[in-house]
Amino acid sequence: MKITQEKLPASQIGLEIEIPAEISKNTYEKVVKEIAKTTNIPGFRKGKIPRPILLQRLGSQRIKGAVLEELIQESIQKAVEQESINVLGNYQLISDFEELVNNYQLDESFTFKASVDVPPEVTLGQYLGLQVQAEEVLYNPEDVDKLIDERRQKLATLIPLENRSAQMGDVAVIDFAGRKPTENEEEGEIIPGTEAKEYQIELAEGKFIPGFLEGVAGMNIGETKKLTLTFPEDYAQEDLAGETVVFTVTLQDLKEKELPELDDDFAKEVSEFETMAQLRESLEKQYHEKAANDTKQSIHAAIVTELLKHTTIDLPHTMLEEEVQNILMQTANQLQSYGMDVNQFFTRDVVTKMRETAKPEASKNLHTTLIIEKIAEQESITVSDEEVTAKTIEIKSTLKERDVDEVKLQKYVKHDLLAEKTLDWLQEKTQVELVPFGSLTKEEESTDEEISEEESNADS
Repeated sequence: MKITQEKLPASQIGLEIEIPAEISKNTYEKVVKEIAKTTNIPGFRKGKIPRPILLQRLGSQRIKGAVLEELIQESIQKAVEQESINVLGNYQLISDFEELVNNYQLDESFTFKASVDVPPEVTLGQYLGLQVQAEEVLYNPEDVDKLIDERRQKLATLIPLENRSAQMGDVAVIDFAGRKPTENEEEGEIIPGTEAKEYQIELAEGKFIPGFLEGVAGMNIGETKKLTLTFPEDYAQEDLAGETVVFTVTLQDLKEKELPELDDDFAKEVSEFETMAQLRESLEKQYHEKAANDTKQSIHAAIVTELLKHTTIDLPHTMLEEEVQNILMQTANQLQSYGMDVNQFFTRDVVTKMRETAKPEASKNLHTTLIIEKIAEQESITVSDEEVTAKTIEIKSTLKERDVDEVKLQKYVKHDLLAEKTLDWLQEKTQVELVPFGSLTKEEESTDEEISEEESNADS
């Protein structure tokens, strides 16, 4: 069997394989015998059908097609083993199969072309002495106060009110229904999704569409009021986005929150600590660590962005499709965790669109992984089995009773630890300028707006 290799784009190896006539003939005989064993023709027992009748009934093209499928599959497998090619996924036939069938001659050698995906070559660009900007996340004492207040709100006691009107911060029980406005002020039909009875809600900003809760404030128990409001343009329910709706609201009941004292008893109620001082100290430590970690992640992300500018990789189709599939699986698992029916959500059209949308992310993920792995290999950065085991045990302890694929988990942990260790090493070799949090994001948004405006002007 003669094999000729050719390097192709997208990290592929082209193979031209010539199969000797003797191998072709032997495969033909084997395939015909197997077909004869499984073919039903009235008047003949399986395996006892005369060859001329078998060929007449099935047709020579169908027989030759089955023979070529066998020849191609077996010869590619042997070629890959013979040439020691590290193949990703299945082969792709370059030659036209129908043309191969038409030209196939039993007593002649048989030549065809195919390609296989192989791991991409990574030729590193600059990765030492980089200069990057990254956003610095600072510890904010208000975050601690906010978390304590959230826990305090959960322990609040609701006290019924009778002698005053509703105020922001109260808990109201309301009936409401939304209708489209009419010219003669007659009430139209209720819009689906805008009606509720004895609905309890806290009168707090951001809990409903703008103006609704502010309209409830000032009402008395038993009072009915009409509110003409407009839904935001980006409202999740598309048929209501940007629509003007007249709400009829009746205040049925009103309650006031009575918050617990921020004392040691409160600390014991919401945590494992004995005193408020201990609770606050622990939370301050957590938020200091979070700020430091967020800054570190910001630096790592900036380094990755810079690395991607200096190295290009010709990704194979097989690897890209596998990463796209991983992204879709992660999305599906997340939706399931929210209690959604994945089978209803993932229609054929939705999956097709999601595949296309996921390709840029998949490409970036693969480029990042391959570059970091190459740097780790070049700089002899490794992760020990003990580190992997310790991290695996830590992760499993948070998963409780969930089934875990041990092999996949260890592979993920090893990859994650190696990436973090390599990026930590790169951070030491990189000149990092820390800038205020949010400043780079604003620059990106401003640049995007400028590009969009230029494109708009060009179109006009």
